[in-house]
Amino acid sequence: MEEESPDPPFQEKYKNLFDNSTEVELAKNSVELLVVDECELPLIDLNMLNLGDSEREACKSQIAKASQEWGFFQVVNHGISSQVLEKMRTEQMKAFKKPFHEKTNGNDPKFSIGSYTWGTPSPNYLRQLSWSEAYHVSLSDMLGSGGLCTLRLTMEQFAAKVSELAQKLAEILAEKLGQNYSTFFKETCLQNTCFIRMNRYPACPISPQIFGLMPHTDSDFLTILHQDHVGGLQLVKDGKWIAVKPNPEALVINIGDLFQVWSNNVYKSVHHRVVANKLQERFSTAYFLCPSYDTVIQSYAEPSAYRRFSFREYRQQVQKDVKYFGYKVGLARFLV
Repeated sequence: MEEESPDPPFQEKYKNLFDNSTEVELAKNSVELLVVDECELPLIDLNMLNLGDSEREACKSQIAKASQEWGFFQVVNHGISSQVLEKMRTEQMKAFKKPFHEKTNGNDPKFSIGSYTWGTPSPNYLRQLSWSEAYHVSLSDMLGSGGLCTLRLTMEQFAAKVSELAQKLAEILAEKLGQNYSTFFKETCLQNTCFIRMNRYPACPISPQIFGLMPHTDSDFLTILHQDHVGGLQLVKDGKWIAVKPNPEALVINIGDLFQVWSNNVYKSVHHRVVANKLQERFSTAYFLCPSYDTVIQSYAEPSAYRRFSFREYRQQVQKDVKYFGYKVGLARFLV
């Protein structure tokens, strides 16, 4: 009996998109995916925070500068051991390698805590299709849940460490704005609102016309990403798409929409995407620092570029736009 593939049936489900796509559209997609250059993100050694006053302040300034100029940076000596990161990747790979029907049926007790998604809900064009699959797991469902499976225990270890790192970075960014918000993120970014997303990007036979993940910004304060050695992450810098060179020793940090609003556009939430790879699959794990839904988001300084809104309102508007347009409109909806 032939073993069932773990890959979602992209070409079967989105057959109409492929059948109706013209050579012009495919060529346009290929042009959109052209990358000007490959770069290494600003690399920050967090061990400097444990040294003298001058080193500590220099590290904080590096974090703030990268958040202003890039919206992305990477960190080493971040306090999460290579053993935990490697175990996380190994267990994640095992989960994604299960037959497709097992993942979609949701009958695996390991994932009673999370939701499985793949592709794009309602793409109108090929360029709105994401060639990827993911598990979304709320920290409130995971931490202290008493689960005994290896994946759950590994995720608990990873989540505890990465949550601590996210809080530390958020407090530093607030401090560099001159704000004394030492408890703001601890009080608003709770376990039941922060979550982890495990991603797999299967090899794509029609790459490079297809995105692994559509261009977007993140709807949170901060995202912390652990990725493997396979490249694919790209971001906008100075109006051009550039490819991020993978660094297996580092975690990638990026600013989300909420921090751009909160900082009144000092810190930048930039568009980023993942490009599908024709030969290799890619794995990554992302942690999202999100507030409670009732948290009111407003700029720390006046005049503000954005009106006040709750996180619940923001999420609902994003979901509404994605359903209607096929893509996220984002912060443009909330400009004053």
